[in-house]
Amino acid sequence: MVTIPLAPRTARAIDLAIGERMEGPIFLAPGGRRLDRHGAGRIVRRIARQARITKKVGPHTLRHAFITAALDAGVPLRDVQEAASHADPGTTMRYDRARTSLDRHATYIVAAYVAGAAR
Repeated sequence: MVTIPLAPRTARAIDLAIGERMEGPIFLAPGGRRLDRHGAGRIVRRIARQARITKKVGPHTLRHAFITAALDAGVPLRDVQEAASHADPGTTMRYDRARTSLDRHATYIVAAYVAGAAR
């Protein structure tokens, strides 16, 4: 078995999601099936509604929040590119160029909400 180092909060979230299971998917849909992308989207939209976020939010919003937060935190562009699985550094650079005008974007609102909930 390969062990991948995770941030403590990430490891705890995965532990909570899998419980005692030692195999299979991390996230399960009702009924024990593998959570698909549509189910993930429903969860993200539900949480956004609970947070009273009125802008359109989806799983890609969280991906965008991760990338922009990493860039804002000073993570080197190459490392962010790798974490985002971007083949072309230009794709990652678009997030870097756009982030100065996104203060009111749903991505930042979701990132702030998630950061507050994680504490």
